[in-house]
Amino acid sequence: MKIRRLASSDNNDLFEIYNFPSLLENTSQLPFLNAEIVENLFNSPDNYTLVVESQSRVVGHITIFLKNKIREKHGASIAIAVHPDFHGKGVGKMLMLEAINQADNWLNLVRLELEVHSDNLAAISLYKHVGFEIEGTKKLSAFKSGKYLDVHMMSRIRPDYLVK
Repeated sequence: MKIRRLASSDNNDLFEIYNFPSLLENTSQLPFLNAEIVENLFNSPDNYTLVVESQSRVVGHITIFLKNKIREKHGASIAIAVHPDFHGKGVGKMLMLEAINQADNWLNLVRLELEVHSDNLAAISLYKHVGFEIEGTKKLSAFKSGKYLDVHMMSRIRPDYLVK
């Protein structure tokens, strides 16, 4: 498996990933996305998207959403998705670690943040493992499977900026 930048030829693989109900339920997207909607998720100059490729097929991505407000440019939010066939195989960890590397060493970011459904225990465990902390919880913020649920706000501050 290798990590590389997103290419326009990856859109079909990303479309396939985003049409798994088990994946979509942990996002804010509605089911039955069309290819144009998926493509538009990644079509912004303020996005920095990396993909993991396995046997010439994209099996996951992570997008760093750069902020364009002058006083927030030191931070970015991230979104990650991994093909269900590759869950538990290190793809998510590989993407998270590379996003952190890019943020710290190339994009000059101090803060990375994300939101995660409170019942997505595997994702929360991964995020904590790579240095993210829960900063707060938005009560009943998401709607999934006919129920409202909480969403955790998590962040990672670049270690050399932490108060000692």
